[in-house]
Amino acid sequence: MRWNLEWLRTFKAIYETGTLSAAAQELFVSQPGVSLHLNSLEAFTGYKLFDRSARKMVPTEKGKILYNYVLDPLKKMESAEQHFHKRAKDERVTISVGMCFETFQYTLEEHIANLPFNLIINFGEYPKMQHDLDNGLLDLIVTPKKGTQQNLLYRPFSKERIVLIAGANTDTVEIEKLLAENRTKEVANLLKEQLWYSTAADMEHLKNFWLKHFGEHPDFSPNYIVPNISSIVRCLSDGTGFSVVPDFLCTDALATNQIKLVWDGKHPLENTLYFGTRKKTIYQKEIEQLEALLEDKW
Repeated sequence: MRWNLEWLRTFKAIYETGTLSAAAQELFVSQPGVSLHLNSLEAFTGYKLFDRSARKMVPTEKGKILYNYVLDPLKKMESAEQHFHKRAKDERVTISVGMCFETFQYTLEEHIANLPFNLIINFGEYPKMQHDLDNGLLDLIVTPKKGTQQNLLYRPFSKERIVLIAGANTDTVEIEKLLAENRTKEVANLLKEQLWYSTAADMEHLKNFWLKHFGEHPDFSPNYIVPNISSIVRCLSDGTGFSVVPDFLCTDALATNQIKLVWDGKHPLENTLYFGTRKKTIYQKEIEQLEALLEDKW
């Protein structure tokens, strides 16, 4: 096992700033991330490197020795990094963004080739995205859920409505009649007998829709589990079956009558969408450009 260079960068920042929070601000990462690096370095060396007090991180004797060992090499490395970065022909920065696959397809995919910076898109669960954003692995996330990390900011920018859709060839006459007569219990029973599509990664839409509009948990399993919501829309196009999805992801298919909107409820189920960022970032300009592209699609 070898020590990680980032542990030493973090150690140097704590030593020179005196606190975990100041080191986090200097490195543009979260305070928990700084603590994790320090704990990892102390575990690797087998020595306590700082005495923790309420106001200041005081280096121990082993901490002072380590600082003197690594200071010059780190300075030389940072100098080389700056030198070669300035001489580099392409100074494009790299921005890492977390969002769901469908959001990427619907919003950013068509703009990739024209972005003046490198872009890495990460797909995954929202709690993992929030954790990675807090620890500096992501620069921006798009999420319907706010986390509790104090280092993060959430700005609402749009809403998604969760709706019931059906394939274009699905017979919905009886369901629509029952809905018009406000016979929701019978609607729920009839819907349970239909063919259903869902995704393996996210059953939340169906569960929340059923709870809000029918007052119970869905007690049936979808017939078809597909990779993502885009797959659901394609499978339903000109076919039969039902699904519950965010409205913005099926706008085009609805407009071309490939699928049909069956019901969005008497009181629609809506989620607020947020941009999540760290409070301090060196990529503010690039993040604002991405946010503008995303907002333009909603």
